[in-house]
Amino acid sequence: MIVTPRSSADRFFASSAPAEMPIRLYGIVRESIVDGPGLRFVVFVQGCPHHCPGCHNPESHDPQGGFSTTTTRIWENLIKNPSIRGVTFSGGEPFLYAKELAEIGKCARERGMDVMTYSGYTLDALLGMAEKDAGVHALLSATQYLVDGRFEEDKRDLLLRFRGSKNQHIYDVTCFPNSKNATLLDDAIR
Repeated sequence: MIVTPRSSADRFFASSAPAEMPIRLYGIVRESIVDGPGLRFVVFVQGCPHHCPGCHNPESHDPQGGFSTTTTRIWENLIKNPSIRGVTFSGGEPFLYAKELAEIGKCARERGMDVMTYSGYTLDALLGMAEKDAGVHALLSATQYLVDGRFEEDKRDLLLRFRGSKNQHIYDVTCFPNSKNATLLDDAIR
């Protein structure tokens, strides 16, 4: 049974928790206002196939770096702060851990939090991947906001909200999986 929270305090009493799965992280930021709208809990995964020149987190590229933890440990830390509006998945490349992050994202959405996922893959590439990979499908289904595309150093713009280069876009993907017609938000997200 899914419990729909009535207030921000109620969401911490909802019954679901993610299945326990191992995951490799680069780090966690318990309170951020720069990685999505409102106060957020940010999970940076370890490992990235993109290796974008000028990447903000180049230490996150090596899949053997970082540290091991579990989805339940992340969840336990996430729900400690009743002021958190949402969770952000960044990296590294979150879709390398799509199944694991989908577990956390699904529980966060059930508790009234929004989920923002950053990816070096484009939305179109992810939609194609979701047709063959259940984990990618699940993470896209749990995501409300998707920031897509590789960081391109020559298109870097410090004035962009929640993204690093002009080629990257912010989409509302709550229509997925019922529709692939995501809404382009870019500067409309607050």
